Amino acid sequence: MVDWQSQDEIARDGVAFDKFMHALLGLYIWEWFTSLPFDWQYISGKKTFRWPLIFYFLNRYCLLFALIGIAVALNVTAEINCQALYTFNQVMGNSSIGLASINFSLRTMAVWRQKWYIMIPLVLVILGHWSLLLHGILLKAAFIPGAGCQITETNNTLLAATFIYTMCFDFVVLSLTAWKLVIVMGRSKLVTLIFGDGLIYFVIAFLSNTLATIFMLLNLNPVMSIIANVPSAIASTIMACRAVRRLALFTSSGPEMFSYVTTQASTLAFRTSGSKTAHRPRVNTTTIGDGVHVQMETFESPTSPQKSYVEYDAMGNIVSKGLPETEEEFDAEAQAIRNEFKRPPY
Repeated sequence: MVDWQSQDEIARDGVAFDKFMHALLGLYIWEWFTSLPFDWQYISGKKTFRWPLIFYFLNRYCLLFALIGIAVALNVTAEINCQALYTFNQVMGNSSIGLASINFSLRTMAVWRQKWYIMIPLVLVILGHWSLLLHGILLKAAFIPGAGCQITETNNTLLAATFIYTMCFDFVVLSLTAWKLVIVMGRSKLVTLIFGDGLIYFVIAFLSNTLATIFMLLNLNPVMSIIANVPSAIASTIMACRAVRRLALFTSSGPEMFSYVTTQASTLAFRTSGSKTAHRPRVNTTTIGDGVHVQMETFESPTSPQKSYVEYDAMGNIVSKGLPETEEEFDAEAQAIRNEFKRPPY
């Protein structure tokens, strides 16, 4: 069995942590670079900037600066102010965690059409979340010759409480979003709903925070306790920013309209071929606030007061002759018999 508290194991874990952080920095830079055209469209003014995007940009660049600061702290060889560097890393890292939760919350508020009984509790939960994140900034760091910048004092209990709070917060947001989408779209479309409406982003963020919480509570050693913190922040930020971009791209392109035809047989009414005008459903899109769209289909009835079909009573007699193609008298028995209604030969 591995002795997690031995100095040799802690040293090996420290080397693994160093390489892992560099790999995560490369991963996030790749994600940032591939989505940079989306940012440039708003920076250059090609698209209209809306206030929810403030949290999107802060989330992306706070995490980027935090990862750069972590890389500097891991590779520094000359004596620097490690206290200021680690304080900067904590501010940027904790802010990215809080901003990711805000981006998810804004999407949930949009799904619930900004109902006050959803918005007010979420705002209160966000304020409580940020109070824990700001308290987690307080730590002590110093430069140790031969080892570089090292954290000398931190509050692991507060850090664990922060991740537990974040995990519960993400679970609440995930549950509210899933509940609303299931109510709207139905249970039979659950798989399509998860991937189509970005619910998978919430699931990944929740699982990443759960993993970080588990490592914090296990407390194997000082390195293993925090090894999942940075991956959790990166996963939450990437998923939250992708959800924001998906919603923004949907808003800019507009909803698509799919036409469909349904046929329904009836023994009381047979439609004639005299109606030459097909009434297409109109799609009305109403904007409620920023990023919330309500789509409705309006079916128009024929403008003529006369009916475009023939009605029969229970005895088979014609009740309404409908709208004839010409001015001549309409004779139902004089109509040509279609092949599908002919009796099959014996």
